[in-house]
Amino acid sequence: MARRSLQYDGRTWDISYEVLNPSAERTVVFLHGWGADKGLMKQAFGATLPTFRHVYVDLPGFGNSTAPKPLTTEDYAEIMELFLAQINANRKEVIVGHSFGGKVATLLQPQLLVLIASAGIVWPKPLKVRAKIAAFKLLKGLGLSKFRSLFVADDAKTLDPVMYETFKTVVDEDLTERFRAFEGRALLCWGDADTATPLRSAEKIAALIRHSRLAVFDGDHYFFLRHAAAVAREIGHEVTGDAI
Repeated sequence: MARRSLQYDGRTWDISYEVLNPSAERTVVFLHGWGADKGLMKQAFGATLPTFRHVYVDLPGFGNSTAPKPLTTEDYAEIMELFLAQINANRKEVIVGHSFGGKVATLLQPQLLVLIASAGIVWPKPLKVRAKIAAFKLLKGLGLSKFRSLFVADDAKTLDPVMYETFKTVVDEDLTERFRAFEGRALLCWGDADTATPLRSAEKIAALIRHSRLAVFDGDHYFFLRHAAAVAREIGHEVTGDAI
């Protein structure tokens, strides 16, 4: 494991990362989803794509990377731009992003964008969820915000104050127009039983990005843990026209 320090918005950010195949000419960067870290992506893809230098990153506030202030997804992308420049990966040949990492990857505008069950498309909340939000607002208005833990999403219950503020900012960000404006090539890999970022999100993103292709696998939001080799073959096909 390695660490880089960089300056952003007047603060110091420590970014933890790991590199595999350091002498390879081409680079693939892996960005994990919300609540995960670089270890999950390395577990899935560490044994794949042997002709690439792999860069596994802990996004700020996750794993061993620091987050001294709340962030937007734009902030994450700008911090990653600075980090990639430091490690000589600013050509951004291939960036793979899972879930929240997919949003960050999109804003980085790589040559090949690989979205794995990416977030970024916002659908209307179910009635049950809307009722829960309304109930919390009512209790808060009555000075009973101590019951907050009963209403907070599972992804946010263990967050410190900085990351909770970040979560509230990024959870409902809609990247529809950013997907539409993306001019590079995109490979979308999705699980057919994903309930966190449903397959209809993939279909919408594929319709928005002009040069895109969708590959569907059996499985849920973490389908890639079982299908990493197949996902890697899809990436190889996009890069060279053949499997890597």
